[in-house]
Amino acid sequence: MKKTCLSPIAPALLALVTVLSSCTAGPTGLQMAPSNPQPSTRLTAAQVDRIGQRIWQNECAGSVAGLTSWNTGEDFASLGIGHFIWYPASQRGPFDESFPKLIHYFSQRGIAAPGWMRGPCPWPSRAAFLADARGPRQTELRHLLSRTVRQQTEFIMQRSRASLPKMLATAGGTSGRVQQNFMTLSASPEGTFALIDYVNFKGEGIAATERYQGQGWGLLQVLQTMPPAAADARSAPTAFADAASAVLTRRVQNAPAARNEGRWLPGWKNRCQTYKQPL
Repeated sequence: MKKTCLSPIAPALLALVTVLSSCTAGPTGLQMAPSNPQPSTRLTAAQVDRIGQRIWQNECAGSVAGLTSWNTGEDFASLGIGHFIWYPASQRGPFDESFPKLIHYFSQRGIAAPGWMRGPCPWPSRAAFLADARGPRQTELRHLLSRTVRQQTEFIMQRSRASLPKMLATAGGTSGRVQQNFMTLSASPEGTFALIDYVNFKGEGIAATERYQGQGWGLLQVLQTMPPAAADARSAPTAFADAASAVLTRRVQNAPAARNEGRWLPGWKNRCQTYKQPL
């Protein structure tokens, strides 16, 4: 495998740490470009690193072993700090397949990945995946993922940055509330983390396939559930966390009984509580 030097603060990271528009570097961190009348926030390099570590903790308990997993009852592998979805060739589902997009992003950043990571997931089932947990391919995969935490964080931030226009295009009469809540959250490091983590956790909420009984559970639905202008930048993360817990509770109530999603709800709610913590 080609070795790639990963600098302490990759230039691409400085271009992607905001969620609404391009950034300009300030003397102590990063500032939203002033060309748009949107709230600005500064993220230091240390805060960006903490975002990546917190996402890793939320998804994988901060462990290298957790970077390669396949959850019970699912038809796909969950990989990296963001548990990026990778379907086998024989499977397709309603959820966005994000691991191939991550590998493409690595390629754009000059990070080489072996050819077998560029196609469909080579393990056809969870049983096959678990049986090969200590095999050379998963070992190689964990090595790549453990040394690219910052680049995975960049990738997640890029997705968050692109989410607002997509949500506004489908928000209908709630577009004003969605935009206002998004902007209020983006005005603080904690709110920025909440946006970044949740969109990676449960998606934008715009896909028609990601619905139970006609109701979604993504970032769009959380921003719609938050009261309009109910919180300033300091208290907005708490309002967001409470709305996220309510939306995820509704998902479990709407889910097919066979999926038994209630077993995941306590962990999901605990994750939402992390949005209330200082970054």
